[in-house]
Amino acid sequence: MTLLLGFAVALMLAVLISALAERSVLSTAVVFLACGVLIQGVGIVPESPEQVVELIAEIALFSVLFTDGMLVGIRDLAVAWRLPGRALLLGMPLTLVGTAVAGHYLVGLPWVEAFLLGAALSPTDPVFASAIVGRPEVPYRLRHLLNVESGINDGLALPVVLVLLVASGGEGEAATALEEVALGLVVGVAIPLVMLRLEQSRFFAATGPYEQLNGFAIGLLVYTVSLVTHANLFLAAFAAGVTVASTGPRAREAFHEFGEVVAELFKLAALFVFGTFLIPEVFTVAGWPVYVFALVAVLVVRPLTLPIALAGTGLHKGEYVAASWFGPKGFASVVYGLIILQSDIPDASLLFQSIALAATVSMVLHSSTDVVIADWFRGRYADE
Repeated sequence: MTLLLGFAVALMLAVLISALAERSVLSTAVVFLACGVLIQGVGIVPESPEQVVELIAEIALFSVLFTDGMLVGIRDLAVAWRLPGRALLLGMPLTLVGTAVAGHYLVGLPWVEAFLLGAALSPTDPVFASAIVGRPEVPYRLRHLLNVESGINDGLALPVVLVLLVASGGEGEAATALEEVALGLVVGVAIPLVMLRLEQSRFFAATGPYEQLNGFAIGLLVYTVSLVTHANLFLAAFAAGVTVASTGPRAREAFHEFGEVVAELFKLAALFVFGTFLIPEVFTVAGWPVYVFALVAVLVVRPLTLPIALAGTGLHKGEYVAASWFGPKGFASVVYGLIILQSDIPDASLLFQSIALAATVSMVLHSSTDVVIADWFRGRYADE
């Protein structure tokens, strides 16, 4: 009950300052993180948070991957793919490798676990660069690049995280993990296809508010079937979102606004419990190499690697700088870190500390600079 009260207060505070946050360095997402840290600091939250954190993080990531998948239907990927394709197919692997090198030499991780660290930190989260991806004064091609990149890279990173987790000695054999991944893809594609075909047939139709609930029902069914069949929840979520976007444009449009609100609410709840239960512990036990790694991962790796991926694309200098800087680590990385923490690999705790610190540094720095840089774009490159 205390936790729910704290979240309600944080939510109300975020609502009240949301207009101010749009034009200042304040971030509503960081409000939830900070409120979580605050209530833990004053000692009003009970112990044994593991199940709460795990459940909220699981539902939140499922919701985010489902709605992200809806942003990237196959038809969408065929249009204006050039810049996001460079960022995903070249920039993301370069960022992964650069992060892995930093993890190996700074934190002392073995190479396989270093690459696992790189994979977990490779997704980006647009909520911590909301002014950049949402304001019309920012060039459209830059907004499109960052939005599409962040909408896809968490789904792309997940299989890599799972494979490297098995290679690092995580729980379960490779064959079992592969079966869960394959089953997740099957569930994520089959259920939306069947549901949408039924809804589009002459025997059934959704009207009014039930059109919005169609997407919610698909997501809930995918979630529960994945739990029952032990399919990979998160791959099923992303596959389901892409399937809806590709085969049910009307359902996608009807669900879009409602789905975004639901996913955002779960994401903020996850950030709140992350700040409440995990950040204080991480900051007290992490050694100085982890702090150095976190700074390098945020301040050095992407700013050096993404310009290589975007070379020759015709972006202006300011767009290059903004695209290279705004690769905020965020929610997906934290949840992938929790998946790693729950495994039995030898350096699970050290990996989670590195991920959590890098994500926290990124959340604060990127959410504090997006408004400033968005304002700088006003009047520049207006038609691009």
